[in-house]
Amino acid sequence: MRGGPFILVLIAVAAAIFAFGRWLDNSYAFFVAYIVVQYIVLGTAWNILGGYTGYVNFGVTAFFAIGAYSSVVLHKLVPAMPLPAMIVVGGVMAGIVGVGTGYLTLRLRGVFFSIATLALAVVVQTLITNWDFVGGARGAYVLRPRTAPLIGGGYIEYLFLIMLGLCVIALATARAIERSSLGFGFAAIRDDEAAAEASGVPTLKLKLIATGLSGGFMGMAGAPLPFYVTYLDPSSGFSLNYAVNAIAMPLIGGTSSWLGPVVGAILVGGLQEYLRVTISSAINVLVAGVLMVVFVIIAPQGIVGLFKRKRQ
Repeated sequence: MRGGPFILVLIAVAAAIFAFGRWLDNSYAFFVAYIVVQYIVLGTAWNILGGYTGYVNFGVTAFFAIGAYSSVVLHKLVPAMPLPAMIVVGGVMAGIVGVGTGYLTLRLRGVFFSIATLALAVVVQTLITNWDFVGGARGAYVLRPRTAPLIGGGYIEYLFLIMLGLCVIALATARAIERSSLGFGFAAIRDDEAAAEASGVPTLKLKLIATGLSGGFMGMAGAPLPFYVTYLDPSSGFSLNYAVNAIAMPLIGGTSSWLGPVVGAILVGGLQEYLRVTISSAINVLVAGVLMVVFVIIAPQGIVGLFKRKRQ
């Protein structure tokens, strides 16, 4: 399927999901669905760098929180600014940080790059914790409107619709990358960076593109968070859940395809939300960790890779 029809299919599926949610008329269903779709965007963003290019990023929370706290700043400075504009700003800010971080660290390879991204998350969290304008360690309240603009109904429905739109953009971008020269360049870096560089592949340029896109989408996924939780503090903005799930879901679903993060997010995110209600939210990370270990052992290529292998 070509790019245009694929995007139309994504939009049609997103519209059907939203219409079904409205038919259910259950605000809790929108809260749960928002989390799952958010993880699809996060997992897809991580996969652009970690799956396609082979550079494992442990600094997910840094980019996610940059998007979230940029919305807090904009909400204080320009209260009337619409949420889509805040998302664009958050994505741009996170993307710039991604490119800057990439320029400084992408000469490191393997575990050294991963450690550098983990250090980035610690640095950003320290800065946010000591920044009084966004609440610092105390956190900040963001009161969301009671009704959704344009579509009416509860504001959580609007947030879910926005996240669905981000999901369509992220998936369309990931699939386009797979089928382009950019994707072939990413794959060459992942398979053997030294050989790719010797063959004339502009490795640094491609890695900067990957870090910029990955960081930008993570920031966009985080931008609506203050309106979803209404109270944002460093412990929630830099929650371990985001870092673990963003890595676990592509690994469980499969890193070789745009479909992998979708499958992983629906499986893991849905199971986590079910267990959060029935047992406790404290086991969310445990669930992701156990499933990740299991699938690394029995299906290293993920669920999508496992089905592809059986078809061959």
